[in-house]
Amino acid sequence: MNSIGHIAQINASSGGVPKLPVPAGEVTMAGLAGDRQRNLKFHGGPDRALCLWSLEVIEQLRQEGHPIAPGSVGENLTLSGLDWASLAPGSQLCLGDQVRLEITDYATPCRTIMKWFSDRRFSRISHKHHPGSSRLYARVLQEGWVRTGDRAFVPAAGA
Repeated sequence: MNSIGHIAQINASSGGVPKLPVPAGEVTMAGLAGDRQRNLKFHGGPDRALCLWSLEVIEQLRQEGHPIAPGSVGENLTLSGLDWASLAPGSQLCLGDQVRLEITDYATPCRTIMKWFSDRRFSRISHKHHPGSSRLYARVLQEGWVRTGDRAFVPAAGA
């Protein structure tokens, strides 16, 4: 398993998708400072403070013909270089020199993202239907700042 990658893009919006790139951001217990969600029933809160996704999954989807890009489906952090399929609820990630996260759940896709799928089948990123391609929700264990290019890594057991 590749346990060291990097932050390919940081994404924020005033609500809804797509989220647009920002060069850096403050990660708080509530999520990425300055980012908003429109539907708080399904997004946000301490156990869904951040939404994460894999650049490699996005690239695979583009190869399949989907017009998708980092931030399109609402992830706050687009990560690269990690063994995405091995990350699951309970996994921890460290970002940069300060931030520590715990994966809490797989993000269920919804119809607001269907325009980024050539066949409109947004279930293509459902963990239930396509394990290893889902976005992930995370809670913040340690706050701090992140920048595009920062390391993203799975800490050693017990670290």
